Amino acid sequence: MTEGIDEVWYACYGSNIREERFLCYISGGTPPGALKHFTGCEDTTKPKDRASISIPHEMYFAKESPTWNGGGICFLDPERNKKINTLGRRYLISSGQFIDLVRQELKFEGRLHIDFQELIEHGSYDCMNQGRYGMLLYLGEIEGRPVITFTSETYLEDEINKPDKAYLNTIIKGLQETYDITDGELKEYLGNKTGVSDKIPENELLELIRAAS
Repeated sequence: MTEGIDEVWYACYGSNIREERFLCYISGGTPPGALKHFTGCEDTTKPKDRASISIPHEMYFAKESPTWNGGGICFLDPERNKKINTLGRRYLISSGQFIDLVRQELKFEGRLHIDFQELIEHGSYDCMNQGRYGMLLYLGEIEGRPVITFTSETYLEDEINKPDKAYLNTIIKGLQETYDITDGELKEYLGNKTGVSDKIPENELLELIRAAS
């Protein structure tokens, strides 16, 4: 049930920043460098629009993703912080596509319910307890449509993990697509993220960034 909301801005901050990767969730397919094939949404219409967005939640890398060779994947600290500027991208998709997107992220079989009105009213909505990305966050409204992202319901401080190179490469390419950003600025941005800062040497990170350019 979409509760009368037909379209939403999906705000992403990890590998979905790269449109080629995100479209695997919409149309189906295997992202470059990944090990998993995605079934796609029931509605395979491409996003009506896309743009950059600043997200006031800190990004970090955690857990072990079989899709990305066991490396860490991106999460947001669920606590809002106005001083934080996580570089994101927003896609304008239908509310039905958003539900299908979350269902695929959660690896949930069956029909998933999201109460968009409750999400907007309370600022967050836990659509599945203990789900990897089960906590939806309401980021405001743009052009009359809600802006929504998702993360874990808690900060996963005990599961911090270095991202796989293929995953990090996907994020780098997505940031380069979305922003007018230099290699040095990318190194500073990603190099300060927990899961990268103490696990990937600066020279190795810069090599990855230059290789993606």
